[in-house]
Amino acid sequence: MSLKLNDKTLFQSKALIGARMCESSSGSRVEVFDPATSQVLGTVPEMNSRDTQDAISEAESALSAWRSLTAAARSDLLRAWFQLVTDASEDLATLITAECGKPMAESRGEVTYAASFLKWYAEEATRAYGDIIPPHQPDKRLFVIKQSIGVAAAITPWNFPAAMILRKVGAAFAAGCTMVVKPAPQTPFTALALGVLAGRAGIPAGVLNIVTGSIDSSLEIGTAICKSSTVRALSFTGSTKAGISLAEQAASTVKKVSLELGGNASFIVFDDADIEGAVEGALAAKFRNSGQTCVCANRFFVQAKIHDEFIQKLTAAVKCLRVGPGNETDVAVGPLIDNRAYEKVKALVADAIHNGAKIEAEGDLGALGGHFYPPTVLTSVNSGMRLAHEEIFGPVAPIFKFDDESDVVRLANDTDFGLASYFYSDDISRCFRIAEAIECGMIGINTGMLSTATAPFGGVKSSGVGREGGRYGLEEYQELKYICLGGIA
Repeated sequence: MSLKLNDKTLFQSKALIGARMCESSSGSRVEVFDPATSQVLGTVPEMNSRDTQDAISEAESALSAWRSLTAAARSDLLRAWFQLVTDASEDLATLITAECGKPMAESRGEVTYAASFLKWYAEEATRAYGDIIPPHQPDKRLFVIKQSIGVAAAITPWNFPAAMILRKVGAAFAAGCTMVVKPAPQTPFTALALGVLAGRAGIPAGVLNIVTGSIDSSLEIGTAICKSSTVRALSFTGSTKAGISLAEQAASTVKKVSLELGGNASFIVFDDADIEGAVEGALAAKFRNSGQTCVCANRFFVQAKIHDEFIQKLTAAVKCLRVGPGNETDVAVGPLIDNRAYEKVKALVADAIHNGAKIEAEGDLGALGGHFYPPTVLTSVNSGMRLAHEEIFGPVAPIFKFDDESDVVRLANDTDFGLASYFYSDDISRCFRIAEAIECGMIGINTGMLSTATAPFGGVKSSGVGREGGRYGLEEYQELKYICLGGIA
């Protein structure tokens, strides 16, 4: 399939290991599909454990020179990469929409968001300050410095193929780490384009390595990364099940592991809220990327007094959402990533309806078929339904009714997950109470969009460990070293 790119050299179909754009050692390749049309976009190498080890070796060879650079030198390279990503934003957005199906407006927004991590960590590279500790004895001086942890690895998801890579790689490079990146099988072309731009920015060969693969070979690649004693840090974004498996394997080499896993975000609307604002926030928190984000609102809780009014206004807004291929004008909701994703959402909705839920609104698909699922609002839902406990990852908004504050806090916390939560209220005291009471890593108050490069991103409970973004994200790729200097006269 031919993509309309201004710079056709950004479309690469080989993996990046050291200075080489290369095939897999087996010669196997895997097809990549456009989720809107099911047409083949192209193929990439199906790498294996041997190829992964080659990539790790290249990262190890490049490590000494890379972390020996001054922080200012690494900062300059990250800034150069930022500028090239920004300049290529339209081509990168085209690749993102082709691979994962999101509307072009969202893809453009993702490129801007992704690039912001390069800019932020270009600045943070020069701020990795240590400490001087008051000595416990008069003849000693105590220092703490921060050093690169070494070779790191990133395993990234398909739903944000640019942002999830640059959020991890930007921090790792700023800290002085080299990296092996394994992009999702569904979205390798965006990753490879970022690799091309990294090379043009002057980032040395071997500092960034990109290993592609299929769903099946991804398991082999992940195991090779986890079992390698050379790789000292692993950052993973994906399902909780996969994250647990990786963490168990990584324990054998005592790696530093950062996991951003599944979510079950609550979206609470109190009766003192701005309802129009809450509806606008709900559309952003639920239907962005067709509901396929880890911080998507999964359970809507609306206070009884305004329950009916909120539903009326939300359903009216949902019915206006245009569904279609992401490269068409004014599309708000694109396809789900693949048939497995479609069947899961379909099954969750069927279970809810079987157990008493009602469809209040359902978007118009027209002649669309395939992986498209209509944006849907469900009412009369209860905690016994699967979608109350499982991540929907689709454009479906189930609405629960609640009476009082203590009741909704209990309901919001009745989940194994704890990534994000949202609520709307104009009571400042309530805002503090609820934000402190809900068990999650991130809270959006009177907003449905909370992610930014300057703030920490991550969760608690089964939603993971560690943080990305902000000054905290740098710490995932650093080790503290304590220095005790004695013999001071």
